[in-house]
Amino acid sequence: MVEDYIKILQKDRIMKKIIQNVGPCTIRKIPNPFEALIDGIITQQISDSAGQAIALRFRQFFNGKFPTPQMILEHNEIELKSVGLSRMKSQYILDISQKVINGELNFKKFTKLEDEEIISELIKIRGIGRWTAEMYLIFGLGRKDIFPLGDLGLINGIKKIYSLNNPDISDIKNISNKWKPYRTFGTWYIWKGVKNFQYV
Repeated sequence: MVEDYIKILQKDRIMKKIIQNVGPCTIRKIPNPFEALIDGIITQQISDSAGQAIALRFRQFFNGKFPTPQMILEHNEIELKSVGLSRMKSQYILDISQKVINGELNFKKFTKLEDEEIISELIKIRGIGRWTAEMYLIFGLGRKDIFPLGDLGLINGIKKIYSLNNPDISDIKNISNKWKPYRTFGTWYIWKGVKNFQYV
């Protein structure tokens, strides 16, 4: 049985080729919402490889497991920086951990909110911008129709794969609109498709 998202995405000729090369979507939802959000903080504004390396060292610092907010608060900014985090990211992670402990950040309520409502709530928190909120929607909540327009890798991937020279935002959005209501899957395929661009 062909998944619904594949039926929709394959209407886009170029996306169909990416799917044929990459195979079924294996995007992974992170069961722990706190982990999903902190991973988004860790990987902000750095390359995928650097983000993965720091995220791994962060876990190793806590004996290989993702820490609870309380475990993080047992350490200071300097100790968190030792894994490769910037000073600001260390502060953000400490602040978010404290908000969870205080009950100011309640992940359970997000499951009942619409995407834009969640983004509006999250960007009120220091260190969380729209991109980080969207990564949380994708990897923390498994929302299916997220298109992170601020993701440079995604936008550059679309430009390359679709052979767009100096496109404006409307051009990018027009392409992503073909993937609705599965823009999250389309985003994932662009990330993967860039690595296999010679076959597209």
